[in-house]
Amino acid sequence: MFGKPEFSGKELARHVIVISLDAMSESDWETVSGLPCLSRMVATGSYTASLKSVFPTHTYVVHTTMVTGVYPDKHGVLHNHQLQPFVPDNEQTWYWYQREIKVPTIYDLAKKHHMTTAGLMWPVSGRSSIRWNMPELAARRGENQAWKIIKNGTLSYCVGLELRLGKRRKSIRQPDLDDYIALCAADTVKRKKPNLMLVHLCDVDNAKHRCGIDSPETKDALCRSDKRIGAILRAAEDAGIKDDTVFLVLGDHGQFNVDYSIHLNNLLRDAGLIYEDQGKLEWKAYLQTTGGNAFLYSKDADAERCALRVLTKAMEDGRYGIEAIYDRKKLDELRAPAELKYVVEAKTGYHFKDDLQEMTVENYAEQGKRYATHGFSPDKPGYRCILLATGPNIKRNHPLGPIAMVDIAPTIARILGMEFYPCDGNVLDQMFL
Repeated sequence: MFGKPEFSGKELARHVIVISLDAMSESDWETVSGLPCLSRMVATGSYTASLKSVFPTHTYVVHTTMVTGVYPDKHGVLHNHQLQPFVPDNEQTWYWYQREIKVPTIYDLAKKHHMTTAGLMWPVSGRSSIRWNMPELAARRGENQAWKIIKNGTLSYCVGLELRLGKRRKSIRQPDLDDYIALCAADTVKRKKPNLMLVHLCDVDNAKHRCGIDSPETKDALCRSDKRIGAILRAAEDAGIKDDTVFLVLGDHGQFNVDYSIHLNNLLRDAGLIYEDQGKLEWKAYLQTTGGNAFLYSKDADAERCALRVLTKAMEDGRYGIEAIYDRKKLDELRAPAELKYVVEAKTGYHFKDDLQEMTVENYAEQGKRYATHGFSPDKPGYRCILLATGPNIKRNHPLGPIAMVDIAPTIARILGMEFYPCDGNVLDQMFL
């Protein structure tokens, strides 16, 4: 099953380490280009602050595109979590398992070529084909966090990490969690030397959500991330594989600061499309939000027409931060999943929330609250991501210009000398010597 890796002789390197810094985007470029480790990656490799994400710009959607090279209309992951009306965020189930991806992944291809793979907190990788896997999952009511990860990851690998390193984990909150994941990544590089490793770090995303994109807390998170990446690079050197390893560090989406929070389902409730029946909330139309947009679901054509009238009137009003209502023609252009018929896009400075509240419009500025979020259209200005690549056969100090998230998987395959599956992306040949 895990025989000797089959290299074609066309590989540019025999190891690729992919580190996703969740929410690292073009607004961070000045900070990133001044940090010790990341600035060296710029000087010694290829880079861009014009990496275009996919629609919707939600973490699990984008990370699925990273490993499949296709847009969400093909891979089937359309949100972080499934539609669960009226269930609180912290109780909802997410797209945690590889079985929910409709197309093959880069780690499936690596396994086919008998290459070793490792994953640490990578989204949508539960019960996946990754050989050494500690997937990103969260315990829900009645579940044990550690057992859920072990059960859906690689038992011996997860237990081994816990026995060796568990005592050094301060908590599962940020920034402690990313400190631990980076420690596990360095340990994995030295002990396993995987041909492909995928690591997901969330400290930056967490800081932006809590404090805003231009906050001191966000800069602190970027500085911490730089140190973590440096530790993983040193681990490759200690393992004797640095000269045969390409490192890719990239963001998955941007974020925007938010001044207003809009509870759009209040409008549907006021129109009778959300109602209470025998003490239980029911719906004829419902909006599932991503932050920057909201997906309209309807039980029948009459409810859909009524909901669209309500939303169109709200857009004309202006108070509710609705920039546009996308129909299927626009959604086809965005390569959005076919399940979505209408999507409401927020203006910059606004975000949408699912839950029903007394107030439809919350003014964060008046409350003195700092907050940022994502989920907007990837076409919004100022919303591109950063990609840094360094290692053997990678051009030095080379700007890449505009590229797309669908280009990541086929480019990883090319580095490892594999022919990728048919996909929507292109190999980034411009980065290679």
